[in-house]
Amino acid sequence: MDPWPFLVVTGMAFLLVFSFGPVYLLSFGLPLPVALGVSAVTFLGLAAAAHYRLVWTAAPDLAGEVPAAARLRRIVYWAVALALVLFGLSLPFLAELH
Repeated sequence: MDPWPFLVVTGMAFLLVFSFGPVYLLSFGLPLPVALGVSAVTFLGLAAAAHYRLVWTAAPDLAGEVPAAARLRRIVYWAVALALVLFGLSLPFLAELH
């Protein structure tokens, strides 16, 4: 089993959660220790999910080349999901403008 995908996904989750999480929660009036705590719990959940997906249930014997069309479709689905999450997170700020 290759540990690098897990380390990359976990590192990216850490960077995203602790870059945007505390600032986002501070904008709603939460104190800094609470915002950092919520971000830490969120990161731990994401790290646990990545560990389950990339380490615990990894099946190296099934690893093989994935067709380009399937990879592109998966990238597009993840991009749409990320755009929807970012849109959902921005809704409270858009409602504040009106």
